[in-house]
Amino acid sequence: MDNGSSRTIRFLGGRTTMFVLLSILLIGIIILVFSKVAFIFYPIKVFFSTVVLPVILATIAYYLLRPLLRLLEKWKIPRIWGIFILFIALIGLITLLVFLVFPFLKTQFMNLIDEFPTYFNQMLINVDSFLRTSIFSSYYKELDIDVNTFLDERLGTIGQLFTDAIGGLASGVTSFISALTGFVLAIVTVPFILFYLLLEGEKFPKMLLKMLPPRLRDDAQEIFEDADHQISAYIQGQILVAICIGIMVSIGFRIIGMDYAWLLGVLAMFTSVVPYLGPIIAITPAVIIAIVTSPFMLVKLAIVWTIVQLVEGKFISPQIMGKSLHIHPITIIFVLLTGGSLFGVVGVVFGIPGYALLKVVFTHLFKLLRLRYNKFETDEQYHYEKPSR
Repeated sequence: MDNGSSRTIRFLGGRTTMFVLLSILLIGIIILVFSKVAFIFYPIKVFFSTVVLPVILATIAYYLLRPLLRLLEKWKIPRIWGIFILFIALIGLITLLVFLVFPFLKTQFMNLIDEFPTYFNQMLINVDSFLRTSIFSSYYKELDIDVNTFLDERLGTIGQLFTDAIGGLASGVTSFISALTGFVLAIVTVPFILFYLLLEGEKFPKMLLKMLPPRLRDDAQEIFEDADHQISAYIQGQILVAICIGIMVSIGFRIIGMDYAWLLGVLAMFTSVVPYLGPIIAITPAVIIAIVTSPFMLVKLAIVWTIVQLVEGKFISPQIMGKSLHIHPITIIFVLLTGGSLFGVVGVVFGIPGYALLKVVFTHLFKLLRLRYNKFETDEQYHYEKPSR
């Protein structure tokens, strides 16, 4: 057996190859047993699926409000009174949004829903007219596409599709009410979880450290601090960047005279939390409206969108987000695809911070494992170099 194999086996805690084979066999048996008794863990699954939404929402609010709470504490305001001040301010902000901003956006949204089929039909007609008179007209005519017939046969059934969809919702009213009840309960419990997070959230890592063996506490504390920094930087930075994008898009669309400018700005703000996919989702309805309005509006839209993306990419994100996540763009795309396939919209939204958190944990674990392996490598080198001295 060569030195490398010997060091690897000793690193895993054994002395022979049989130890490695038995370890692999034991792991396989454990996985098989757990797969046969998976029903035992169903209550645990239900528990986590119930509490995960309010915990995530409360955690996001905690990282957004924690800097303000620390600022109030610097002003010699007791923590408990600082929490009450933040809660009062938050309730006031939500009330302002509900009574002033939400009705306006609701009206714009309902108008856009009513007019969107007309916008879409007109867009297809405009595109068809352009292709028939462009340099691609010969190729396009060979396809023999009649837009008016397509609209009459396909898009004329939109009303029936809505009716069928409503009927499907009515048939599943029980599951819908159950999901709505769970969401309402989650929203109701968020303030209570948030209160205790603000009050004692910084004590939680210290409590976990006391439960660990003393020799692991330094490494665990480093992991906790790094993970806390990653989550805090991502949540605070992403929210601020999203708000800046929403404001810039709304103002830019208002300047060029686009319809539903404020609604499209709010859409851009919410979708910008998802890298790469968010801007595509936000720009799609704006492009349709611009094509229907005029070709010049499409040019103005492209200019505004390019300016927003340049300002966000070159100035806002580097200043707010920095390089806290250190995630390659290709990795982000893979994470979004995998998270979306596994967990849907939730996986797309929380895939990046989840990956950043796992990256912190596995980076520190790899460092510890490498230190352990290097110890055996040093011992092995010493063992083989000693006779030559």
